[in-house]
Parts: sequence; structure tokens; C-alpha cells
Amino acid sequence: MRKNNLQNENVLITGASSGIGYELSKIFAKNGYNLIIIARNYKRLEDIRKEIVEKFNVKVKIIEKDLSITSSALEIFNELKKENIEVNILINNAGAGNCGLFSDIDYKNDIDIINLNITTLTILTKLFSSAMIERKYGKILNVASTGAYQPGPYTAVYYATKAYVLSLSEALTIELKDYGIKVSTLCPGSTKTEFSKRAGKDDINISMSAEKVAKIAYKGLLKNKRIIIPGFNNKVAILLSKISPGNISGHFVKKIQKTLLIKKHQNNIKNYKK
Repeated sequence: MRKNNLQNENVLITGASSGIGYELSKIFAKNGYNLIIIARNYKRLEDIRKEIVEKFNVKVKIIEKDLSITSSALEIFNELKKENIEVNILINNAGAGNCGLFSDIDYKNDIDIINLNITTLTILTKLFSSAMIERKYGKILNVASTGAYQPGPYTAVYYATKAYVLSLSEALTIELKDYGIKVSTLCPGSTKTEFSKRAGKDDINISMSAEKVAKIAYKGLLKNKRIIIPGFNNKVAILLSKISPGNISGHFVKKIQKTLLIKKHQNNIKNYKK
């Protein structure tokens, strides 16, 4: 059962140093939730903590962790357990991807992405959902992508990890419902974040702002929506991918990614010349 006093509710957000995670942190704090924010950049987390405490007067705990190291999930859980901090809402937002010919990308980079997007997310979800079951209350938001619905040539590993996140989350939505736990999956499309900037997608016309995506995610989570798809264009894209054969949507993604790769290469040359 939901607690009436939000001052006792804690929200854990991974990947909170920028983008959707940062925007979600501000929204939850504005609405009276205490935060546990996690990312690799301690200085950035400390800046966010100061900003949020000053603006919203809530408690903010920061944890510096590289979530591509899978042992970090248990370390986070044990640290919070030791401090008697309950996690009422878990938001698995941290993620990474790469772009390029599958055979050209260092396999170690792929493993880091799999560890971050799949392994750590799974462990965090398992550990904290177990604690939620005991309390018969909790919410989980896992961040997938519109890419979860189709193959992703030149971003094969990233798309595959997001398909896993979607499949796992949909199963848990059904499985954990009887225990009072609501599981939602956020499937954003192109979003203006540091992640998209590194991928060369920051100036795509249909990109949504991280702030807008976060607002939609927050509302959808509180309404216990199973799947949250921000934006009309993204809803249409997912619908088309569902009714189109995989090879057709895959070829469309391939064309886009090749264009982005060429553009990124050209920009790198320009930056080098500067």
C-alpha cells in the first residue's frame, strides 16, 4: 500500500548525472520525494545534490558507482540496507550504446554495454523488488527504447539490450502485480542528451528534450502505465515496427545509422582540423 507521507518515500535513480535521469531527479524532488542518485561522476552528483536540496529541501544521497561493473549493484543494495534506507521507487535509467559495424567494435565495449544495460539492471531489479515484496509496495521504472521493438543494424548490441529490458519488464509487470508492485517501461525515441550527442543524434529534428520525456515518464509511472512511449512520432514508429516485417524496419534503421556514422566521421575530421 502506498505511503501517505512522501517525506518517507525514497526514489533511487541510476544515470542521474545528466539527461532523463537528471530531469527525473528534479521532478521527484519537486514533488517531495527523497532521492538516491547514482552515477560515475561524483562532482556532478554533488552539484546536483546541492541544487536539489537548495531548491526543494528534500534528502539526497549520492552514490558514485560505475554500473558497468556488475558487483556495484550488490554494493549499492548492501550500503542502503546497512543505513536502513528503503527504496520505494527504483528507476533503472543508466544505459550506454555504441554505433558502428558490429565486427569492428571492440568486444570489451560490447560487454560493458551488456553489463550496464542488462546485468546490473537485472540485479538491481531483483534485489530491490525482493525488498518491495516484503513491504507489499513499490514501483519500478525500467528505461528501454523504441529500439526495443526492432532490429538495429550498426547499433546491434544496444538495440538487443533494450529488447531484453522491455521483455523482462513486461514479464515482471504481470509477475509482481499480485505483490503490490507496479512495473513500468519507458520507451523513449531520440532524446537530446549527452548520450545522443556522442552518438551523433543531438540535432535530429524529431528529438525530444530530456525534460519533456522525464515529465511524461513521471506521470506514466504514477498512473501505473505498463508501457510509456513519449511523443506521437515515437508511438507511430513503434506501431509501424510491429506491423512491418523485421527486415523492413531493420533496413530503415540501417539507413539512418549509416547516415549518422558518416556525419559523425565528418564532424570528427572537422574537429581534428580545428
